[in-house]
Amino acid sequence: MNMKNGIKYSLKAIALVLLCLDFPAFAQPKIAVLDFELRDLTLLPGIPEELARTASVKPMLEAELLKSGYEIVQIPLAQQKQAASGFGYLFDHHDLAAELAQKVNADYVVIGRLHKPSFLFIYLMAHLVDVKNRTLIGDYLSEVKGGEKKLTGKGVTSLARQIKNTFTSMQ
Repeated sequence: MNMKNGIKYSLKAIALVLLCLDFPAFAQPKIAVLDFELRDLTLLPGIPEELARTASVKPMLEAELLKSGYEIVQIPLAQQKQAASGFGYLFDHHDLAAELAQKVNADYVVIGRLHKPSFLFIYLMAHLVDVKNRTLIGDYLSEVKGGEKKLTGKGVTSLARQIKNTFTSMQ
C-alpha cells in the first residue's frame, strides 16, 4: 500500500470513529417549533390581521433556523392542542412541552407567544427547552414596532439569532 492510499484509509477510519461516537460537530440539533399563541391585550383583541401575523411567526422562525443549518421536526397541531390545557399552558410548563417534542424525536422545542399590549408594538417571546433534560435553556424577547410583515420578519430573525447564540455558547 502506498502512502496516498494509507492516508485515504486513515481518514476514512477517523470519520467512521467520529460517526460512531456521535461527534457533535456533525450533528445539528433537531428542533420542534410549536405554533405561537396570541395574547392580545388591546381593545380589539384577535382581529384577523393579528391572527394571520401570529400564524406566520412559526414558519418564518423555522425557515430562519433551517438557514442556520438546524434540522426542523414537526409536531402535528392536533397533538399540540391536545397537550395544551389552555392558553399559555405549554409556555409555562416546559416539562410537558418537552414530553410532546420527545414523541417526534426532537432535541429541543421552541414555545412561543406573540404578546400585543398595544396597537403600536408587539413582543415576540420564546422559550427554548432541552427535551432530554426537560429544562428551560433560553428565554427570548424581541420587540416589534408596527404591523408590517417585514418588521415581524425582523423580530423573528432576532429570535433565531438569539437561539443560535444559545447553541453556540453551549459548544
